[in-house]
Amino acid sequence: MHKGCVIRVGDLGEFGVIRRISGRLPQGSGVILGPGDDAAILEAPDGRVVVSTDLLIEGRHFRRDWSSGYDIGRKAAAQNLSDIVAMGAAPTAIVVGLGLPGEASAEWLDALTDGFRDECALVGATVAGGDIARSDVVVIGVTALGDLGGRRPVTRSGARPGDVVAVAGRLGYAAAGLAFLSARREAAEAGTPDLAEEFVDAHRRPEPPYACGPEAAGLGATAMLDVSDGLLQDAGHIAAASGVRIVLDPEALPVPEAMARLAGELGADPLNWVLTGGEDHALAATFPPDVSLPPSWRVIGQVSEAAGEAKAEVTGRAETSGGWDHFRE
Repeated sequence: MHKGCVIRVGDLGEFGVIRRISGRLPQGSGVILGPGDDAAILEAPDGRVVVSTDLLIEGRHFRRDWSSGYDIGRKAAAQNLSDIVAMGAAPTAIVVGLGLPGEASAEWLDALTDGFRDECALVGATVAGGDIARSDVVVIGVTALGDLGGRRPVTRSGARPGDVVAVAGRLGYAAAGLAFLSARREAAEAGTPDLAEEFVDAHRRPEPPYACGPEAAGLGATAMLDVSDGLLQDAGHIAAASGVRIVLDPEALPVPEAMARLAGELGADPLNWVLTGGEDHALAATFPPDVSLPPSWRVIGQVSEAAGEAKAEVTGRAETSGGWDHFRE
């Protein structure tokens, strides 16, 4: 045992880690067989299963000195659950693959597990199983499952000329928080000033508008996606898949006062955070023009015929791309 009685993952061994994780994960009513066997068994009431998966690597997608284990667990679950609701489905479960350094503390692992559990609880989903291995850095692979409840899936390819473009959820908050942390690398030790706190929290733990995905499907959304790579880039994905042109109105993308002030301190353009930041996991969708949208959705643009290349653009701004790319630094 290590000094100070700190229990490390390496002290527990593989099956001790599995028992520790499983003991913190209550199973929902839709789980027929949970952790402990070769595979989990889940109910599929709709007869179709919606599946999405994501990989997070320490140093690339998160830093343990910037985010707690609990925050990382919440974030990893959130970005996958958001993909499920972006199809118009209700999340039912996730399974998690973990690569863990032997020196990681059991307390940190408990917090990570609790983060997975608590984020899933927001949408009535369950952590139904997973796998672990030893690795040099923390690696998290999450696969999320969902049920359409009899609805048609809302894909990226259904936008039509004349539709309106709308978003639900926050935009630019996580990007602002990441920009602050990147500029002030001592923030973890020195504390976070009030001006940046809301945005740093958003980077550490996004708040996807989960209910808005199935809501949009019920309202007749023609296309939808999770804004994970940046609004401009992701709107471009809808445009390309649908063969249309999307024009975003910057006047419909208000920048909160606190965000503008933080951008001023960092010498940044806050609208660029709104247009290219993706880790808030907002939802963007297109709707027929006669649909009456609830307050949770705000119209930010229009769909028109593609004159040449199918793409997204912003009125009055030159950029037609920008956002996250896993193979671009």
